[in-house]
Amino acid sequence: MPDITIQLSPVHETRYTVHIGHGIFSQLGRLVRNLTPAPSCGIMSDSNVAALYLKTAEQSMEHAGYRVTSHVFPAGEANKTLATVSAALDVFLHARLERSSPIIALGGGVVGDMAGFVAATLLRGVAFIQVPTTLLAAVDASVGGKVGVDHPAGKNLIGAFHHPHMVMSDTALLSTLPPLEIQCGLAECIKHAVIQDADLFSWLEQNLEAILAGEPEALNRLVAWNVRIKADVVMSDPLEHGVRALLNFGHTFGHALETTAGYQGLPHGQAVAMGMAAAGKLAANRGKFAPRDLARLETLIRRAGLPVRRTSAQRNIAPVPVVIDAMRSDKKVQQGQMRFILPTCIGRAEVFTDVDVGEIRSALEFISTQQQ
Repeated sequence: MPDITIQLSPVHETRYTVHIGHGIFSQLGRLVRNLTPAPSCGIMSDSNVAALYLKTAEQSMEHAGYRVTSHVFPAGEANKTLATVSAALDVFLHARLERSSPIIALGGGVVGDMAGFVAATLLRGVAFIQVPTTLLAAVDASVGGKVGVDHPAGKNLIGAFHHPHMVMSDTALLSTLPPLEIQCGLAECIKHAVIQDADLFSWLEQNLEAILAGEPEALNRLVAWNVRIKADVVMSDPLEHGVRALLNFGHTFGHALETTAGYQGLPHGQAVAMGMAAAGKLAANRGKFAPRDLARLETLIRRAGLPVRRTSAQRNIAPVPVVIDAMRSDKKVQQGQMRFILPTCIGRAEVFTDVDVGEIRSALEFISTQQQ
């Protein structure tokens, strides 16, 4: 599996490599050592991932000559806070990490976001290495440089752009994931396909069973394909001033659903899946998205094991007016105007700023009505 190099722009000095393969985790220390001669490093992980992989990561870094300081925090989106970041900063400052010392994110999207924010602020900025252990992080969150934490007012409202210096994506690490984690990662893959690549959408339709079964060849191709899509968008718009906004397809609705649920009982991937269904329905109601394409989208979401509409298990979904109010606090709001990414066909989406509250309410009522 060839590595992928991300160059942020023709004149931007920042570039990094995404290493993708099955069984490459043991090479972590060697690959990081090729980047920096630092004497020390920090590793951030959550309680779930640390139990599985932290010892191996520490040993690999120690064998490469690093003095390792690790910080483990309780797993879960509810802990993606400034308090958790502050605790990590205390640990790394006490360990006297230097400006050349990299911070390694070992985990899923929550770990990557927070470790990246720690790296962006520690000593005014240190190197940052992503080692994603979930499909969602491998195909999306580990690439792009968005880092930060949640706030009671909304998801990811505090943060920065701090691009990693390297990403190591070992698809063998995905073998320990429960089915729900694979399903949630597939939400981001479906998102990429809808906004950018009709061929990927067709490939997902044809190879979904192999992916869900954890076949290495399918996972390697899935991760590489999605990283290339994300990389192409990020390289053309590193700071989200234009086309990168398309990556928020499903997220304006999804983030509001997560926030109002208190980050309980509604995983990010499920929220994004419902958000895509809502955005697809809104676009179809406008005549912008063909009914056959909406049906394909809903069918693929369901086949991936994700919800299109509220299920009986999702009791934390807030009433529609509460969700709409949360959407008004989304970081993508400009001059008080909500922006929506709506599909116009499979493989293409556009930004719309003229969506009225009635249209939003109708889309939310569609996904909030329990499927019979």
